[in-house]
This record gives sequence, structure tokens and C-alpha cells, in this order.
Amino acid sequence: MHTTLIDANTLSQHLTDPQWVILDCRHDLLNPDFGRNAFAEGHIQNAQFANIDTDLSGPKTGADGVFRGRHPLPERARLLETLRAWGINDDTQVVAYDAHGGMYAARLWWLLRWIGHSAVAVLDGGLAAWNAAGLPLVTPVAARPRGNITEKHTLARTVTVADVVENLESARYQVIDARANDRFRGENETIDPVGGHIPGARNRFFKDNLQADGRFKEPAALQAELAAVVGEPAKAIMQCGSGVTACHNLLALEIAGMHGAALYPGSWSEWCASSGRPIATGPA
Repeated sequence: MHTTLIDANTLSQHLTDPQWVILDCRHDLLNPDFGRNAFAEGHIQNAQFANIDTDLSGPKTGADGVFRGRHPLPERARLLETLRAWGINDDTQVVAYDAHGGMYAARLWWLLRWIGHSAVAVLDGGLAAWNAAGLPLVTPVAARPRGNITEKHTLARTVTVADVVENLESARYQVIDARANDRFRGENETIDPVGGHIPGARNRFFKDNLQADGRFKEPAALQAELAAVVGEPAKAIMQCGSGVTACHNLLALEIAGMHGAALYPGSWSEWCASSGRPIATGPA
């Protein structure tokens, strides 16, 4: 069972394994059609496309009319139906990949852990590693029988915006922001029209988890780097722009053997939507 990362050669040996489901999570925040178009042009054999906006997220506005962020968590029941449509069972090994260092594949990894499924891994190095290994891409789309995955005890923690507001006073948790440094400082209006970060947050850009070739750093290196920023994992809250790349830091923590950090799903996009919540700019 693979629960964090899998290498390209190992995945290539299981492309037709009925117990394995492969999901392509490619996406572009500024071009919503990119992922599906890239998938149509070529993907790993028997992979299916997972859309960040529709498959791996819920409605931006809740039933109460309140904005929940750009990529809120999907309702658990709807997520289970999506996973079953992809052919996932309770004993299925799931592999997620993208072409962006795992920034989107990690969201799928985290969601499966959220509903209690541990047999899920991210392709280390993504499509770049697959191509570097000389492995092919195909265009036919896989058809799989419906799965029967069930919800089990969650393997992930979440906090709400109310919890993060309360933490401004109590300071019981360290908030870690996975966005690029310019976004954290409030200097990228293209992606974050309201710039800045949650007061007291620290910055750990998700790409700092990667080596130059796009694969994750070794566990010992990740542990040393993350410990300097996160402190005690069980007292850490991971966030980003919309709850997606924060999952990359959560995956890095898991690889490093540092368990227990929570995800703030609404992240910056939810936080900055209310003028009543404070904003900090500049470095941490």
C-alpha cells in the first residue's frame, strides 16, 4: 500500500491492475480549461480526469449565502459518489498526479484521507518524472465499473474560519501559509486582489518541499526544514490561497513523519472576503 508517494517506474507496473485507480489532477488557476484540455492531449494509461473546481471542491457559497472560499471542501456524500464513479473501492490503491509539482494532486491525496482512505499516493515528480523515465502518454479515456468506497474514520483534521479568528487571541496554533512569498506579502494582485496574510502566520512556500527535479526532498531534509517553521505539528494550521496547495505542505509533513497538522479549507480566499477580519502585509 502506497500512502504518500509513488515513483514513476512502480506506477508503470500497475497501469492495468484492476485494484489501482489513477487520477489526473492537472489544473491552472488562471485557465480553468487547461487541465481537461491537457488530459485530452495525452495522459497516463487508464487515468481519469479529476477536476479541481467541480470534482474536488464544493460550492463557493454555502446554504446560508456566505462565501466559503474559491475551493471549499465538497460535501462528503458527494465526494464519495465522485470517487465511486471513478471505480474506487475500499481496497483500491489510488494514485494522483499533475504537472505542477504535486500542488493539485496533493488535494486529492488529502481528500481521500479526509474520508478515511489511506491507500492513496502522489506520483513523485508528476508528469515530468514520467516523461523523464521514457514512459508513454495515451489519449483513450478509461472506462471502469462503479466502485463502492465507504466513509471511514477520518485521517485528517480541519479547522473553521471561526477557529482561526479565535486563534488570533489565543495563539495556541501556528498558522502556516503555503502561497508564494509575493502573495504572502500582499504583492500579487493578479491572483489575490486583496493581498496579505493572516496576522501571525508564517510562510512555507509549497515548492520549498521539492528538489530541483520536481520530486519531493528526502524525509530527513523535510523534517529539518519543516520543524523550523511548523514547530509541533499537532499545533499547526495549514492554509494557502484556497485550501489546495496547503495540502502539499500536509503531504510533506506526512512524508517527514510529522503528523497531526490541520487544514483550514477556506484559507486566504475565505479569510479576506470579510472586511471584519484583520490582514497583515509584508514579511512574516
